Amino acid sequence: MENPSPKPRILIVDESRMVRATLIKLIRDHYSFREETDGESGWQALVIDPSIQLVICSLALPMLDGDGFLARVRASRLARIRQIPVLMIAGDNEEANERARALGASDFISRGIGATELLARIDSLRQLSQVQNELRENPGRQMQHPDTGLPMRQYVDLQASQAVSLAMRHEAPVSALIIGFDRFDVLAEEHGEELAKELQKRLANMMAKKVRKEDSLGHYAGNELAVVSPGTPYPACEAFANRLREAFAVANITAHGQRLDLSISIGVANTPVDRVSSAAALLGLASERLQTAQKAGGNRVVACVARPLSEVPVPRLGHAIDLIRTGHENAVVPHILQLGKEILPFLELLERELKLGLPLADIRKRMLDRTHEAQDTRQA
Repeated sequence: MENPSPKPRILIVDESRMVRATLIKLIRDHYSFREETDGESGWQALVIDPSIQLVICSLALPMLDGDGFLARVRASRLARIRQIPVLMIAGDNEEANERARALGASDFISRGIGATELLARIDSLRQLSQVQNELRENPGRQMQHPDTGLPMRQYVDLQASQAVSLAMRHEAPVSALIIGFDRFDVLAEEHGEELAKELQKRLANMMAKKVRKEDSLGHYAGNELAVVSPGTPYPACEAFANRLREAFAVANITAHGQRLDLSISIGVANTPVDRVSSAAALLGLASERLQTAQKAGGNRVVACVARPLSEVPVPRLGHAIDLIRTGHENAVVPHILQLGKEILPFLELLERELKLGLPLADIRKRMLDRTHEAQDTRQA
């Protein structure tokens, strides 16, 4: 019987025994751990223990504080130490947090973080670190695809990990699309490998012209392409996917003087709607949905909304405005009361500064009445 693979090891550095015990309880089913009480002993542990893959560290530490610990880590001559992810336990002092970020903190967590979020943060940082290390050790792997000129899979993984990590910190959405030809193997068999490559190049060119500058486009697997779209709410991403599908369906692509009957399918995943908490899960879910679309006959988009809009997480105000602008106000309506509470302070500022004569008292009363009506309806 083979020995099971050892769990990845995490170093926890915090003066508080209670904080260390709480963090250990959250991670022990998935990771092994080492705990230290001060920055100096944490640094020594990192130097002598090459099995440590990630550090969780407090800003306030005896002997060597969090800033000093970070500075040593990022200045180390040992690559494994210099590049290790450091997850800082944020304090109430924003200036101190920003200083730690400038010194190289990979991400921040609160002391009251839950197990799901903590494990997701750790998983995302480890994935990101692994991809970055692979690219450093194999610079040739950063090369573009020889047929399309698009980045390879490692780039997509890297961009997705960064986008999901940032989104979790700011409670923002990230969408992923996986795009593939329907019956691509049949096309390649009937018309030859050269035509198949040309078709993939045309799809890549079309995609490159349609994605935003902040989106990341690259190869995913086989003939599939991926788009990582930070800040994009799920209805806008689904609508974009359908526009791509329709545009390719009407494209006039010929071979040997005959128009080819071509179609693509697209799988769409989104956080927070899908409640996935890592880049791998986000991309994997979009890929699964692409397979579902193709098995159902192709030329379709399979997206993330499989439950009523009222059950979808409340969008932040800025994202709600984006949804309205892109014609998806139905996704906003179920959450209009919650969003109204965010709008009221802004309306009050407008009234105070510009004296517009806004009926704020009446707006508040109507919102309160509608809230009570909604509560009565749910209780009934």
